[in-house]
Amino acid sequence: MESLDKQGALEQLMQEDAIDLRLYWTTVMRHKWGILGFSIVLTVLSVLIVMSMTPVYRATATLLIEAKEANIVSIEEVYGIESGKSEYFETQFAILKSRKLAERVVDKLDLVNNADFNAPKEPLIDFDINQYLPESMQPEVKERTSDDIRRSAVDTLLAHLSIDPVVKTQLVKISYESENPSLAMLIANEFGESYIESNLEAKLDLSLKATSWLSTRLDTLRADLTAAEKVLQEYRETEQIIGDNGGINIVSQEMELVANKLVEARRDRLELESLYRQVQSIGKRNPERLELVPTVLQHSLVQRMKGELARVELKRSELAKRYGPKHPNMQSVNSEIANARDALNRQILSVVNGIETNYRVAQANERSLQQTLDGTKGNMQELNRKEYRLNELQQNVQAKQVLFETFLNRFNETSATGDLNTANARISDPAIMPRTPIKPKKKLIIVAVFIGCILFGVLFSLVLEALNNTVQTARDVENHLHETMLGLLPLLQKKRKEPYKSYRQFVEDPSSTYSESLRTIRTGVVLSALDNPHKTISVTSTIPGEGKTTLSTGLALAVGQMERVLLLEADMRRPSIGRALGLNREAAGLSDVVAGSAKLEDAIQRFEAGNIDVLIAGKIPPNPSELLSSKRFGKLLEVLETKYDRIIIDTAPSQAVSDAMVLAQHVGAMIYVVKADSTTYQNARNGLKRLHEVKAPILGVVLNQVDVKRGAKYHSEEYGGYYDVYGYSSAKS
Repeated sequence: MESLDKQGALEQLMQEDAIDLRLYWTTVMRHKWGILGFSIVLTVLSVLIVMSMTPVYRATATLLIEAKEANIVSIEEVYGIESGKSEYFETQFAILKSRKLAERVVDKLDLVNNADFNAPKEPLIDFDINQYLPESMQPEVKERTSDDIRRSAVDTLLAHLSIDPVVKTQLVKISYESENPSLAMLIANEFGESYIESNLEAKLDLSLKATSWLSTRLDTLRADLTAAEKVLQEYRETEQIIGDNGGINIVSQEMELVANKLVEARRDRLELESLYRQVQSIGKRNPERLELVPTVLQHSLVQRMKGELARVELKRSELAKRYGPKHPNMQSVNSEIANARDALNRQILSVVNGIETNYRVAQANERSLQQTLDGTKGNMQELNRKEYRLNELQQNVQAKQVLFETFLNRFNETSATGDLNTANARISDPAIMPRTPIKPKKKLIIVAVFIGCILFGVLFSLVLEALNNTVQTARDVENHLHETMLGLLPLLQKKRKEPYKSYRQFVEDPSSTYSESLRTIRTGVVLSALDNPHKTISVTSTIPGEGKTTLSTGLALAVGQMERVLLLEADMRRPSIGRALGLNREAAGLSDVVAGSAKLEDAIQRFEAGNIDVLIAGKIPPNPSELLSSKRFGKLLEVLETKYDRIIIDTAPSQAVSDAMVLAQHVGAMIYVVKADSTTYQNARNGLKRLHEVKAPILGVVLNQVDVKRGAKYHSEEYGGYYDVYGYSSAKS
């Protein structure tokens, strides 16, 4: 059974996911024409822009950089080349991108005077605002110097140059982009050649400078090494240093031994000091309190004497049971107790005196060890100073020796390679003239723009749908408002000449979809309470304009086909039923009857076309809420309930005023109207919450002004077939 429940839950979860995906799909389909139109417009604009772009060509030359040159002598250190390390190649790549190399190419190819390289860019819009400015506001025009022109040419060259190393090889791609394919090929090849020439010149210049500098430097290093060795030997003789450290190991061991002894002595002294402080705080005049000190209490003699005292006291307690306090045996025992107590006190004082003596001895031992350690430290410091100076002199000699040998080796290598002329790079694959441009990729750009617009449109439509927090479907009513769905009313096209057409739609076109919807709502209201019918039904909404008056009128007309019905207009702030049904708006109404200025029989008007009676609002009172909460109004409803089978009351919105809450105590049921795609969840919930707080008998919710065609198309699971059952899906509404 449990496995079946799990399987059922899984199937339900999969079904919910499928419904969510369909909702996404219907959202996109609802906005498909807008998405498609937006995509087409931007795609056409992108086509126009792409077609006006100038094609750009790229030429690429391949350069081989060798980390180790073919020389008989290894001089990598002289030139800073460390074979096998990626830093060398990274350095060469940086040199290829350097401004100095770019300046060399600009000068060699005379790009400053090249018309193709310095061709002016035509602006997208040929408009110069400066010509419309007054002379005082004209910007100052500075003449460009030759240095400015050269600097601009170098910047342009570097902006269109790319250096891309080939992974796991010694190859590097030198690419240049230009609107002129021949110029792109020329610059790409020239960059490789200029790099090789620059490398050769640098090496030759470095070799000559290194030979001269190393020769001078060797003489200086040789003299420094000799002087350092002499100073080291003189220091050994002056300080009479024998061996490597001059006996510092022995002193170190001695100091370590004394330090360990001192730590032990200090620990003993601290323990005795704590005990001594405790004894001093009590005083020797209180043997009874000194007896409580753990060290005193644990002493063997004290424990034995305490046992003897306890034995005598036990003996006295036994004699006290047989003799009086003046009996000789009792006096003898008391004497024994006094002697035992005196002996115990003397022993306690003896132990305390021993504690003081041990504390004094520990203090003296600690001071002696501290003096010994201080003396050893002085000797150690003196030896450390000698050792430090000796190590300093030895390190100085070793450093000068290593430096001298290093320079000597470099001098020999540099002298042997003074005629160095081997390049560390060569062009393995020169650039050729490109035939096809690399950009713009017109087809790719157009397709990307179109697809991007489609995706953006889809995302935008989904975001709009996610931000839409209005009540749209019956599922929204149940899931978000947690109320029963009584039915829905389709959207009617309003006309300026007939603003109240929906009020009379049921009478004028009884076969329409709208009329059938009212019959469905009527059936739901009747079936909701068969045994105890709701005689008085109130209709309200969240805010004005949601169609509560339309539903009140339509429901009254629908119920009027079966029962005696009174339509009561209790919305005294915005009355509209009288005008909509063509009744006499100047006649007495509800306010007049409650106030007692008119009779009920005179105020009720007959709407023959709908077979119902109507009691309009009458004169608008200054305090409608007080009028509806009065006892006279309650009595009026009681009288009307005896004359009519059903009373439909149109009341004010629950969020606007409190009339609906006041009427809640007089009615048997209340219908809440929500305008589809307009009323938000929060507003509707707030309105229903106010009604629930006064325990209003809410029968259910009617979703008004629903676009049935769109609902059947995009919410087929909610609306599809809703009217097909009755054959009204194609009916004229």
